[in-house]
Amino acid sequence: MSVPRPIRPALDPAKSRDPQVTAKGERRASVGLGALRTLWVNTGTLCNIACRNCYIESSPRNDALAYFTAAELAVFLDEIARDALPVEEVGFTGGEPFLNRELPAMLRDVLRRGHRALVLTNAMKPMLNQAPALLALGAEFGERLTLRVSLDHYGAELHDLERQEGSFEAALRGLAWLAEHGFRVHVAGRAGFGDEDEAAMRAGFARLFAARGIPVDAMDPVALMLFPEMDATADVPEITEACWGILGKSPDSLMCASARMVVKRRGAARPAVLACTLLPYDPQFELGGSLAEAARPVALNHPHCAKFCVLGGAACSR
Repeated sequence: MSVPRPIRPALDPAKSRDPQVTAKGERRASVGLGALRTLWVNTGTLCNIACRNCYIESSPRNDALAYFTAAELAVFLDEIARDALPVEEVGFTGGEPFLNRELPAMLRDVLRRGHRALVLTNAMKPMLNQAPALLALGAEFGERLTLRVSLDHYGAELHDLERQEGSFEAALRGLAWLAEHGFRVHVAGRAGFGDEDEAAMRAGFARLFAARGIPVDAMDPVALMLFPEMDATADVPEITEACWGILGKSPDSLMCASARMVVKRRGAARPAVLACTLLPYDPQFELGGSLAEAARPVALNHPHCAKFCVLGGAACSR
């Protein structure tokens, strides 16, 4: 069996080339940083599994983004404190964040400074290998720490086709362990499977959570986030300045209006700040070496900007 996916036209090569104007010569939309409320940390692209459609190409061999260190993160946390930036939450993504042995130290630093922390994880063996440190953080900081577990689908067959055989049950074991120990847990699924609409997906997840005793409200769009598919080769409309009025959307609703991500490229002398979590490799979205340098507007010059954020209405944090 293969995962059913609609056939989409290929991206017009004239699109997403000029940050100022679209292929039709219209003024491209951009998004200013209103207030930095979420800082994302890519802990490194290494992962214990290799998924078929991983947007960041994480795998056991991809170390294009090196392990971030607690000392490197402290520099940005100090900048937040010094400049009184309104950061509410620090999110950790990868790769699999729990492969980074400094993750517990980074979480403790974030939490002790008064921020919330969010970890995106597949909840498999790397997470359980760090169980003692995770339990200590949970006991000290409680619901200020959230673990968001990836379950691509509520059924094992489709989830395992995306990831690997047995990964569905492994993720559920990790999810159940988190719930048993009182952690605040959320789930991230994917909305692009077959002909199922959102209501059907949520109903399926609700049945799964009830059967497994997982305390996640499948009808809550934050507790269960269903992300649109990302395919940079599929054709999507370019976002112009006129689109805000046409679509009835505000640029303030996009992720890059309130978030930035820090990464450490393999071989780089120091970390870099990127526009968002979705575009780790495109150099036009690298904004500088500090949060102050990265406070400039972001041109929506990538298919993900349209598909995921503007038209898909998705964001990686609440």
